[in-house]
Amino acid sequence: MDSENKLGDYLRARRALVRPQDVGLPDVGPRRVPGLRRDEVALLAGVSTDYYIRLEQGRERHPSDQVLRAIAGALRLDDDAAVHLFRLGLPVFGAGTAASPTAAPELLRLMDGMPDVPAFLVGAAQDILGANAMARELYRGFARYDNLLRMIFLDPYAKSFYGDWDAASRLAVSNVRASSSQFPADGRIERVVGELTVRSPAFANLWARYEVRPRTREKKHFVHPRVGELRLHFETFAVASAPGQHLSVYSAEPGSAGHDGLVLLRRLADQAAADAEDTDEDTTLEKGDTRS
Repeated sequence: MDSENKLGDYLRARRALVRPQDVGLPDVGPRRVPGLRRDEVALLAGVSTDYYIRLEQGRERHPSDQVLRAIAGALRLDDDAAVHLFRLGLPVFGAGTAASPTAAPELLRLMDGMPDVPAFLVGAAQDILGANAMARELYRGFARYDNLLRMIFLDPYAKSFYGDWDAASRLAVSNVRASSSQFPADGRIERVVGELTVRSPAFANLWARYEVRPRTREKKHFVHPRVGELRLHFETFAVASAPGQHLSVYSAEPGSAGHDGLVLLRRLADQAAADAEDTDEDTTLEKGDTRS
């Protein structure tokens, strides 16, 4: 996914996003690259310029937690970005179990027991591990309902489905960036990121920004081909028994246009289920006729 100097790559990308005036430094003279210079980061963090350069170049690979905390402050990292920095700088901090690749039957039953809202289970690499009928109906326009990143960046339908595709794509990339530090040796994340880096310039550009933001809750704006506009609340819950998995649920305030849209989506999901059942019955009858 990145070079072997992941900490250095992250530091360079993050300091490029900080302007001198953001941290109270004068912006004097032309700059060859955007953002802070390395000596400015060192000054703000209270370390020597030589030490910071060695850290960024990968020649110093054992920073203390105090140094990382100071650098996080110098680069104005929020909590999520600082956690990512610590996972890269202190391997023991990021060590953990492997991401769970499959959905437990109990979670599938839980989602099926939520018939009035779209609910789906996502893995660390943004694979769809399971979904209820409402979620499948919501995303029905996509050619494949298998991986949120692939859907957003490789399926043309995404540009019309997401009311704000730019925001959706940026959030998706920052989310998988967070997963990549939590599970640094996860082969599935590496394969998904590698494929999209090659096939999608938009993904590659966002991945290079090194933004980190795990999904928690958001406002979502979709344009469904049969329901129309849907403005929903999105909430995601970490599955404690399955590292890397998150249960995602969309909802809407009762009486709102979004709630009315979910009611219509439920009818469409019920109709799709009935049509599928009729098809299965017809297939069974045809097989029975053939045997007779």
